[in-house]
Amino acid sequence: MSKFKQILLGAFFLFVMQNVAFAQVSPMVASELEKLGITPPTAPISGAVIGVVRSGNLIFLSGHGPDKPDGTQIVGKVGDDLTLEEGQEAARLVAISILKTLKGEIGSFDKVKRVVKVFGMVNSAPDFKQNSQVINGFSELMVATFGQDKGSHARSAVGMASLPNGIAVEVEMIVEVE
Repeated sequence: MSKFKQILLGAFFLFVMQNVAFAQVSPMVASELEKLGITPPTAPISGAVIGVVRSGNLIFLSGHGPDKPDGTQIVGKVGDDLTLEEGQEAARLVAISILKTLKGEIGSFDKVKRVVKVFGMVNSAPDFKQNSQVINGFSELMVATFGQDKGSHARSAVGMASLPNGIAVEVEMIVEVE
């Protein structure tokens, strides 16, 4: 596909997506989408991103933040506004949040075969070098919840210049279930 066609298709798709939120796709737009091999939605789209997706026996959990019981979140940069220990506590709160979503999806933690992969992001000061120690707060809770064999996982832990709404920690997770 030529660069021009890619740009045109992208602009057309954006136009459709902006208008889908307000009304059904018109018959003319629907036929154009079908020519491109795109099935138009039958109802307005409420959001492109959801918190959890199941594909076969894998559960993909979107990035979750450090939700406090009062509904607020821990915000700030670890190494600047927050200490290492406060960052670890934020990571533990993320673990609790992501576990709630997981349980809502699968019903029972007994179905978990293995926590496969964790991707932890820390909103960190430029010179902060302990991002992996922050995400240990998350990883340790997974092992405490599921045991060493099921809870230990492959992991990445990186520092970020910023995270959504200034949250201190965000984590994604992939879990294998029965």
